[in-house]
Amino acid sequence: VQLVESGGGSVQAGGSLRLSCAASKSPSTHNCMSWFRQAPGKEREGVAAILLRGDDTAYADAVKGRFTISEDDANYTMYLQMNKLKPEDTAMYYCGASRVIMTPTQALTTSSLFRFWGQGTQVTVS
Repeated sequence: VQLVESGGGSVQAGGSLRLSCAASKSPSTHNCMSWFRQAPGKEREGVAAILLRGDDTAYADAVKGRFTISEDDANYTMYLQMNKLKPEDTAMYYCGASRVIMTPTQALTTSSLFRFWGQGTQVTVS
């Protein structure tokens, strides 16, 4: 499976961006898709996840109420709507897909469970 992220860019604090993750196969072929981010000098961290059997979602505390994850199975695409952006949201954002059955907590904290990754899209908030 190939994943391609897009939608990153530079935005002022308080602004919005919508990231897209286009998959070469239907998202429903996986059990979980997630967004992770990595800032310079920091470890990769989970931001939001969607469990595709039941559409459960999970969010990191830092983004709850500001970010929304969704997926469009017909278009093989996952999205991350990011509102009220803060400078601390600045990072490279990656989408990951996994066929492993996992809990929402694992979907945010265990990147090693994800086999498929995109190349990343940069988000810069000033």
